[in-house]
Amino acid sequence: MFLINIGRILMLAVWGFLVFSPVHPFPKPLNIFMHIATFFMVVMHGLLMALYNAGQPQAKKLTAAGKVRVFLFGVFELLALLRRQQAELKNQDKS
Repeated sequence: MFLINIGRILMLAVWGFLVFSPVHPFPKPLNIFMHIATFFMVVMHGLLMALYNAGQPQAKKLTAAGKVRVFLFGVFELLALLRRQQAELKNQDKS
C-alpha cells in the first residue's frame, strides 16, 4: 500500500505540472508537448474510469468521489480498489 500512495503523490505532481503549464507556458516546442500530454492524460484517465465503471456490477458502481479518485490517480486508485475487493472476498470466504 505504501508504493500505491507514493504513486498517488507522483500522479498529483504530474497533474499539478500539467495544470500549471497553461498558466505559465513553456518555450515553444515544449509548450506543444505539454498540450498533447494534457490531452492524452485526460482522455486516458477518462477511458480508464469509464471502462472500470462499465465492468462493475450495478451494486458496485463507483460513486462520484470514486470516479474523481480514479480520474486523478488512474491505475494507482484501481490497484487500491483491487486490493480492497480481494480483502472483501477473503473475508467472505472466511465467514
